[in-house]
Amino acid sequence: MRSLHVLPEAVPEPTRRLPSWLKRPLPRGNENFFTHDLLRELRLETVCENARCPNRPECYARRTATFMILGNVCTRPCGFCSVPRGQPEALEDDEPARVAEAAQRLGLKHVVITSVTRDDLPDGGADHFARCVEAVRERTGAQVEVLTPDFLGDLAAIDRVLAARPDVYNHNTETVPRLYRKVRGRADYHRSLDLLAHVKNTHPEITTKSGLMLGLGETTDELLEVLADLRAVRCDMLTLGQYLAPTLKHIPVVRYLPPAEFDELAVLARSLGFEQVASGPFVRSSYHADEMVVSHAR
Repeated sequence: MRSLHVLPEAVPEPTRRLPSWLKRPLPRGNENFFTHDLLRELRLETVCENARCPNRPECYARRTATFMILGNVCTRPCGFCSVPRGQPEALEDDEPARVAEAAQRLGLKHVVITSVTRDDLPDGGADHFARCVEAVRERTGAQVEVLTPDFLGDLAAIDRVLAARPDVYNHNTETVPRLYRKVRGRADYHRSLDLLAHVKNTHPEITTKSGLMLGLGETTDELLEVLADLRAVRCDMLTLGQYLAPTLKHIPVVRYLPPAEFDELAVLARSLGFEQVASGPFVRSSYHADEMVVSHAR
């Protein structure tokens, strides 16, 4: 496999055009607008829009979205993310019901719920997370995947989310430990591993999942160490995708990995024991999450 070590000439200029494999046509039809208008009607946030996900037109056209609860202001200054940071507003008690209604009207069979990080709340928003899971399941009967923050390692908060019995518990490691201070601000690599270990140790029936962004300057050896650490805590599913800087103010891309390299990484990850792997330039934590779960269940 080609090394992920970065040569000086591989560092792109801010104005450099995207490589050909990162360009895709916009979907045709009006389904995109249906999803967009429904979310506006129900006053719901999505990570698709707030994180400027390149897959948003495709996913909206498929009548799917990743709901982002707990507001649209984050308390952590991560260098890769375009979600606004600052002082969040109060929680909205009716948000779980609105998320459930949107899931029903979209006809979702697999619902992904994520959030901003709310270090300002005593439980980090865990109870609100659980209420959203419970509301969606009661109204739709759909499978529910949560993509949570680390709750500052508070096991009681993690257990509150687990009490709602999500089908998949996703928590991203995002990058390699060396880059954490630059990329993830106040996050802690080992705290993230401990969270995934706690989920699997206390609820082995729940599928665990994690993901990383590539192209931030990580090396092959560093990446392999993270994958080994994830397997050591029995993480079941893995996503690997290309980091794309939301704006010129965010951490710049160091390297664009070609699709063939993502394919090689997928083969390698499966050889380490991950049951499902999604690896590609456009892969994100919740991209085609429903298909990963269906494949995992076979």
